[in-house]
Amino acid sequence: MKSRRLDYSESTRAALVDSAVELFTSRGYAGTSLDEIAKRARVTKGALYHHFSGKQALFEAAFDAVETLVIERLQQIMQGPEPPWERAISGLRAFIRNCLDPSYQRIVIHEAPVVMGWERWREAEDHFSFGIILASLEDLIQAGELDEMPVEITARLLFGALSSAATTIASSPDPKKVGAQVESVIVHLLGGIRRTPGDKPGQQGPARLQPWN
Repeated sequence: MKSRRLDYSESTRAALVDSAVELFTSRGYAGTSLDEIAKRARVTKGALYHHFSGKQALFEAAFDAVETLVIERLQQIMQGPEPPWERAISGLRAFIRNCLDPSYQRIVIHEAPVVMGWERWREAEDHFSFGIILASLEDLIQAGELDEMPVEITARLLFGALSSAATTIASSPDPKKVGAQVESVIVHLLGGIRRTPGDKPGQQGPARLQPWN
């Protein structure tokens, strides 16, 4: 069993991260002080520095917490009982819903590239998101929904498209409307490379695209 000291340490860290997520979401990185984070978490400044070296380290922990929650939701969908194609579309829709979340918008999309630096942010995004996209494509190919293709390259292109879509949604004055448009476009494009029963390898493609509703 864990000691009381370890339990207290873990709960203190969790309280600080929760406080950081809340304040970074509402006030942004520049508008939030460590004093405010510690006060909201009901811990001392010394306790904060016991767990985190400074404000950026705490921001990165908040970033990890928000991203982890999103990935856990997506993994539940991708490991669900639906057929691979339905799982992929459900995962896409869940990702777009996450792009409407204020914490995801503020911390992951707007603040992280500036606070963490572009390269570290991209590495972190790659760590959290790329594997799910890659696994989903592999599942679709194995299920015969897609032809054999360079999976790594395809996943990178789709990853880039979804990252751009997230920024577009978060930067829009009407995120819900843009999110719906993004979903429509990406589902339509994916449908263009989906094989249908009776297709021969290489036969799928834009010629089978249907008009949008």
